[in-house]
Amino acid sequence: MSVLGFSSMLLLAGCDFWPPALQAQIEQLHSEAQQAAADKALLQNQLNAANKAKEELQIRVEDLTRVNKEKSAMIANLEHTIAAARERAVKAVKTPAAKPASKTTVKKPVKATSKSSPKSSTVKKPKPAQLR
Repeated sequence: MSVLGFSSMLLLAGCDFWPPALQAQIEQLHSEAQQAAADKALLQNQLNAANKAKEELQIRVEDLTRVNKEKSAMIANLEHTIAAARERAVKAVKTPAAKPASKTTVKKPVKATSKSSPKSSTVKKPKPAQLR
């Protein structure tokens, strides 16, 4: 009965004795848990940094896409303007060539004046020296 009483007291009071092998395993598991928590925190920080970089790059991609669309619209507009200018140039070249052939122009004779002015007399200009 005394053994039974002693064992019941141990059950109620609890026993803090752990065998040395079990104690070593518990310490190893605690250190692994701490290392895993530190690794998790490091990976979480890296994930946050990667997400921030991704958001910044996404914003840049959106800006570049918008600029690309604007530039594409400008290029299309310029190509349209160039095509229209070419059409006008082709029409302008064809139209004057056709008009003189259909119209006959009469030139008026130019009256020659017998008086010569001193400015119109021929003055010999000196020849520039040739470079060798």
